[in-house]
Amino acid sequence: MLTDKRILLIIGGGIAAFKSLDLIRRLRERGAWVTPVLTRAGEEFVTPLSVSSLAGEKVYRDLFDLTDEAEMGHIQLSRSADLIVVAPATADLMAKMANGMANDLASTLLLATDTPVLIAPAMNVRMWEHPATRRNVSRLRGDGISVVGPNEGDMACGEFGPGRMSEPLEIVAAIETALAEGPLTGRRVLVTSGPTHEPIDPVRYIANRSSGAQGTAIARALAVMGADVVFVTGPADAERPEGVHVVEVQTAAEMLQAVQAVLPVDAAVFAAAVADWRVASASDSKIKKDKGQIPSMEFAENPDILATVSQMTEGRPRLVVGFAAETDDVIANATAKRLRKGCDWIVANDVSPETGIMGGSENAVTLITEDGAESWPRMGKDEVAHQLAVRIAAALG
Repeated sequence: MLTDKRILLIIGGGIAAFKSLDLIRRLRERGAWVTPVLTRAGEEFVTPLSVSSLAGEKVYRDLFDLTDEAEMGHIQLSRSADLIVVAPATADLMAKMANGMANDLASTLLLATDTPVLIAPAMNVRMWEHPATRRNVSRLRGDGISVVGPNEGDMACGEFGPGRMSEPLEIVAAIETALAEGPLTGRRVLVTSGPTHEPIDPVRYIANRSSGAQGTAIARALAVMGADVVFVTGPADAERPEGVHVVEVQTAAEMLQAVQAVLPVDAAVFAAAVADWRVASASDSKIKKDKGQIPSMEFAENPDILATVSQMTEGRPRLVVGFAAETDDVIANATAKRLRKGCDWIVANDVSPETGIMGGSENAVTLITEDGAESWPRMGKDEVAHQLAVRIAAALG
């Protein structure tokens, strides 16, 4: 897929820069041409000689190189590649990109280009979680920049959390997706995501711990492959994916109504963690605490959205994918769920507290189909989404 593709690789400053050397090797193994740009900060972690040796190309470092700039070299570099990859993408470099700054070769290339751009963020967990960084990431996504990672794990600084640059093979997979010919072009796909909030009274509700991160990643991966994605989400913490039609809902009943309004679609992925029950008669006013008196609540069963769509006799999507968040006997329970609901696939995972999956940046899933169960290794949720999108594309032909 990458044979003779030209990748302009910008290497930012940070300890993760050492992974860029392996990334170059992996890309070259797959037949890609890699033109490296090394920032001054990047030179503190990897040498121009090591980068050049692996890429087999000259390393570009200085915006004011007289030989190159006599021919407007930064313009040519920015537009001659099939894809620009920034790995690692530091907080500083991302801030420059988000705000249109161009005071060195890397940022000037990124501002002058009309080539697709993919970034692999890498930074301290506190920097990644800072509101300014989150705003910059959101702005970059809105500008059409693709993002892979970051992963969660131990940091060189001794801290733990999200901020580790994606592994080279994860970045390669993202590059292959970015350069794909759009296998889902012309396909319409529905994705549900996040929790639902079932009101008890105007200030209290029943919910679950779903962040919506996996659903967002799936919608984004499908859109990258060319699908026309409708994203129906409950009140999730995760950022909404760019480039898709977003429908916001609160309750399970609202989600079912939104889903039915979207149909027909070619495929439907039900990643939402819909509440099974609701309060039968939610109070119109706040329930006051009365000492010694515990309020009683009568519950009603919520609509089963996955089963409703899976068992449609007319207008059923060609492919219906459900999710099963389990804490015990994951494969057995999920296999039974697939048969009970009538869906084609179930993506099952273990959400026991000790796994850290619910609300975390990684997932470990088992794909259950009529052919059996296929367990995938633990990986970032973006990579899970990519692999699932590839399978969906293959199933839809």
